[in-house]
Amino acid sequence: MNWLHELFQKSPEIALFLSIAAGYYLGKIKFGKFQLGGVAGSLLVAVLVSQVGVEIDAGVKSVMFALFIYAVGYESGPDFFRSLGKQSIKEIILAAVLAITGLLTVVVLAKGFDLDKGLAAGVAAGALTQSAIIGTAGDAITKLGLGADEVQRLQGNVAIGYAVTYVFGSFGAILVCVNLLPKFMGRSIKEDALKAESAIQSGVQVYGPGQEAAAPDLVGRIFQLPPNTATTISALENASDLPITIERVKREKQVMEPTPDLQLLGGDIVLVVGKRTAVVTIAPSLGKELHAEEGMELTMQRREVVITSKKLENRTFGDIRAAAAQDVRHGIYVSQITRQGKALALEPETVLMLGDVVTVFGAEQDVKRVVDLIGHAIVPSAKTDFVYMGAGLVVGLLVGLLTARIGSIPLTLGSGGGALLSGLLFGWFRSRRQSFGYMPSGAVQILKDLGLAAFVVVVGISSGLQAVQTVESQGLKLLLIGVVVTILPLVLTMLFGRYVLRYNNTAIFAGALSGTRSANPAFGEVLDKAENTVPTVPFAITYALANVFLTLLGPLVVALV
Repeated sequence: MNWLHELFQKSPEIALFLSIAAGYYLGKIKFGKFQLGGVAGSLLVAVLVSQVGVEIDAGVKSVMFALFIYAVGYESGPDFFRSLGKQSIKEIILAAVLAITGLLTVVVLAKGFDLDKGLAAGVAAGALTQSAIIGTAGDAITKLGLGADEVQRLQGNVAIGYAVTYVFGSFGAILVCVNLLPKFMGRSIKEDALKAESAIQSGVQVYGPGQEAAAPDLVGRIFQLPPNTATTISALENASDLPITIERVKREKQVMEPTPDLQLLGGDIVLVVGKRTAVVTIAPSLGKELHAEEGMELTMQRREVVITSKKLENRTFGDIRAAAAQDVRHGIYVSQITRQGKALALEPETVLMLGDVVTVFGAEQDVKRVVDLIGHAIVPSAKTDFVYMGAGLVVGLLVGLLTARIGSIPLTLGSGGGALLSGLLFGWFRSRRQSFGYMPSGAVQILKDLGLAAFVVVVGISSGLQAVQTVESQGLKLLLIGVVVTILPLVLTMLFGRYVLRYNNTAIFAGALSGTRSANPAFGEVLDKAENTVPTVPFAITYALANVFLTLLGPLVVALV
């Protein structure tokens, strides 16, 4: 293996990407109904790679984790702030239950297996994957009034307990949140994620990437008018209660300008555009339908427009449409209205607000006319606004440096908590002012996937060799104790959440449960299974609380063991 060691020393990034590739390949393999998933697979492969001897700068882990957690927050900001309130009380209680059961488990096992204060605190830090416990426990040890040698020994034991238990702490959380919880609930994460998304959208059908309705709501059809026709375009368009528009007229071989007072004659060929129900209703009176006709081609546009005009604020959709002049609304069809990412019902009584996004459909000149009256169009782009993204990360990392104290115990969000909070705020603000800060969904996804995968691999490579060596020298006792500390509090919290807090949705519960442990790898797998952002809101709440609750365990373990 010397050649591998030399290779990885020359180019440690090879070890990083090899672990990701092999880990995701391993994660796809099914063992019966069980499947590891890419994150857990990458962690296991990284531990194996670490045995060869490889070092990756810890800064890589910090950068990748910041990108991952910021992207998660950015994507979920609108939903997160909408969910805050009394409905968040369950997440607060859940986070507290995990911290309390985690503390009790550590203290009981430490007393039962004669662990000293240092090893007990290290097991808590590693098995609960809360690295901040190392700092708070080490600080508490210095205040015990012990000799310098004993303080140094106990602080060293904190590191040993952490190194032995951290790898399974990450892996075990994945097993519980991604594999055990769905079996316990009797429904898959994806199934309930789709159900929750449908409820969030108030029953409005929202199509994912690559999806579209088999029978679209807006259609264009070509008809040849019957011989006895004698009417104007304006009269024909107003013949039905449901709006239609005549976008093209052809008489013999001449394509004519479709003005409202243009007289239509029998044999004229017209292109009719409108809601499918309206076109189907009026079709019998329009004569023979044609498959295609030269000169009747027309390109329609679909544009998302942000409402910025104060004239439209706090008015109903029906009121705005009724008040708009005929020449303003002519040829324009609204297919969707969204508010902070949530689709609203297209009903006359729906009240519009500044920042709402209206999706309009029509001919180019018609769409441009309406956009100028409503606000500004969101132009699709593949480019990320790196000014906005960079500012968000800087703000988040600065917030992560802030420290508050409860007595002598320092409390901080850390870089992860700061980046998450900043992502939530910047994502929410972007949803209300969409003229800047654009980040394509594909860019968000690659930041989440690559950021988490690289973070997990660096953790495995950094801790794997030391953990294996420590187990060999110290025996399996610490490792097995760590397994119990990882699994038991999660299982007890899962039971409490299901039967006391009445969590019914697997996806929401999985997000909340992974957050109570600050279990980022587990949350990454939950997101992957859900295939939408539903688990993110409960995760964000419990994750922020867990950073505080679990950090407090350091001095408590030192005091109670």
